[in-house]
Amino acid sequence: MSCLTKLKSVFTGFVLAGLVATGWVHAKGPLPDGVQITIPVNKLTEQGVQTYALIRQGGPFPYDKDGTVFGNRERLLPSQMRGYYREYTVATPGLKHRGKRRIVCGGKPTAPEACYYTADHYASFRRIEP
Repeated sequence: MSCLTKLKSVFTGFVLAGLVATGWVHAKGPLPDGVQITIPVNKLTEQGVQTYALIRQGGPFPYDKDGTVFGNRERLLPSQMRGYYREYTVATPGLKHRGKRRIVCGGKPTAPEACYYTADHYASFRRIEP
């Protein structure tokens, strides 16, 4: 292994470790096997907790787009058939539009198998731990 290749490898490891330690991973693909970034539901924003509760009870949802199919075009979530994931808006106080925050859930709409939170409009996700 050349010195430059080794340096790149070490640098990449430090960057990944730093992102994992902060709880956020920004990537252009799924996380490596075994890496799971999570957030307990009680650590979500107040609006996130409210949205998560609405998802579990089946609504009603305040935004027309809530419950629509999320295509996972970014490929950051585990690969599934189209229609598996649905997205829901997490309101941002002070905004008159939907903002960037979402919860994306996979599985049955009222009994999801897994839900993920994004605060940056699908650039990164954290799995919600109930």
